[in-house]
Amino acid sequence: MIYFKQHPAEILILFYLIITFTYSFMEKFFDWKDTVNYYREHFKNTFLKNRIPFLIIVVVLMEIISVYFCVTGIYGLSFKNENQPALWGLYLVALTLTGLMLGQRIAKDYAGAMNITVYFILTVIGILLLQ
Repeated sequence: MIYFKQHPAEILILFYLIITFTYSFMEKFFDWKDTVNYYREHFKNTFLKNRIPFLIIVVVLMEIISVYFCVTGIYGLSFKNENQPALWGLYLVALTLTGLMLGQRIAKDYAGAMNITVYFILTVIGILLLQ
C-alpha cells in the first residue's frame, strides 16, 4: 500500500533536502580544487584555515549519509508507513546544518549563517511533523 497521502509534507521536505544535499556534495566532490580554494579563502582568518580538506571530507560524508537516510525515509513513509529512517535523516541534516552554521559564524559570515538557518527551520518542521 502506498502511504504518500498520509505524509505528503514530510516526503516533500525530505525530497527537497535530498536535492539540496545531493547537489552540495556532488559540487564539492567534482570541483574539489576550487572548493578547497574557496573555503581556504573563506576561513583564512580563522583557526580552521589549515583543516579545510579534512573538514570538507567530513561535510561531504555527513551530506551523503543524510541523503541516504532521507531517501530510505521517503521509501519508509511511502510504502511501509514507517517514520524512523526519515527521522534519522532529518536529525543528520540538522546536525550537518548546525556544523555548517557554526563554520559560518566562525568565519564571521553572518549572512551565510542566516541562509543556513532557513534550511534548519525546514528540517525542524519536518522533525515536528514526524513525531
